[in-house]
Amino acid sequence: MPSVPTIAVVDDDQAIREAMDDLIKNFGYQSRLFSSAEEFLDFEPRAEIDCMLVDVKMPGLTGLELLAELNRRGDRPPMIFVTSYDDERTRKAALNGGAFAFLRKPVDVSTLIGCLEAAFSQRP
Repeated sequence: MPSVPTIAVVDDDQAIREAMDDLIKNFGYQSRLFSSAEEFLDFEPRAEIDCMLVDVKMPGLTGLELLAELNRRGDRPPMIFVTSYDDERTRKAALNGGAFAFLRKPVDVSTLIGCLEAAFSQRP
């Protein structure tokens, strides 16, 4: 029996983390919540994470810096940016850096779920 995918939510806004947690669980997935990029980087075992939902603007490391660091370390799960900070340069930097998708808050739930399912299908 296949395991239930685990989604990491990396966002400094507690209300967003909690809303994403509820949404993820309502669709039958598991979640792990992180209040910062640094907290995620300290998490072991990261291999249990099947996909990430990440904000761009956070204190400390930004979402783009987290993407770059995970690229440097290798073995990064698909990363979907979910952010209210949406300009073309940031979007391009995220996608060129290997982000799976770049979605704007408030996120359309069906678009988000479609992105998650597509990301899961690409995992080994």
